[in-house]
This record gives sequence, C-alpha cells and structure tokens, in this order.
Amino acid sequence: QVQLVESGGGLVQAGGSLRLSCAASGLAFSNYHMGWFRQGLGNEREFVGAISRWSGGTTYYADSVKGRFTISRDNAKNTIYLQMNTLKPEDTAVYYCAADSATGHVRRTRNEYDYWGQGTQVTVSS
Repeated sequence: QVQLVESGGGLVQAGGSLRLSCAASGLAFSNYHMGWFRQGLGNEREFVGAISRWSGGTTYYADSVKGRFTISRDNAKNTIYLQMNTLKPEDTAVYYCAADSATGHVRRTRNEYDYWGQGTQVTVSS
C-alpha cells in the first residue's frame, strides 16, 4: 500500500520560512517523479513544483514560487522536501505531495499523478 505523508506545515508570519517533508512508503521511490501542489480555500489545486526521478533531481517550479521555494529529495530516506522562504499570505493553502510513475518528462498536471498525500496546512499571516 502506497502512502505519502506530509509534515511541517503551520502558521508563519509573512516573510518567514517553513520546510515541508513528504515521506513515501510502499513504492519504488527512486522510480517516481515527485511533485508538490497546493489548494487554497475556494481555489483549484495548483502545481507548485516537482523534482525528477533521475540522478541529480532536476527541479521545476511554478512562476509564483520560483526563487522562493526549493524542492529536494533524499532517495535513501524516501523523502522529498519543500523549503519555502519569503512566504506571502497568498501562499496560504493545503500543500500536497504527489508521486508520478511517468518514465518521460516531469509533468505539472495534477490528474497525471498516481498517488497523493493527505496534505498539510500552511497559513501565512500578514
């Protein structure tokens, strides 16, 4: 049974930082592209960023977070991370990690990911 478990969410003031983690089990982790998505209240779930399964872990980001957020992965721990700096109130959302078994390029569309975590709430106060 595949499980993705996010942690690290919380309440932070604007300009602050948080680091989210996503621990995976039940899958061959190094064979999966991994993504982060978020869903604010009343909004669609949107792509935040992703990291490839390939050696070196190429990363991709939404324009709204580029330069502020950093994704990394530790294949030995079956874990990915989302380091979020210079947080803004508009970053407030439930953050989800997801796994994609695609063998091709990293994808940004939520419907193409195979497995999802339960989400962790991030709230940025102004």
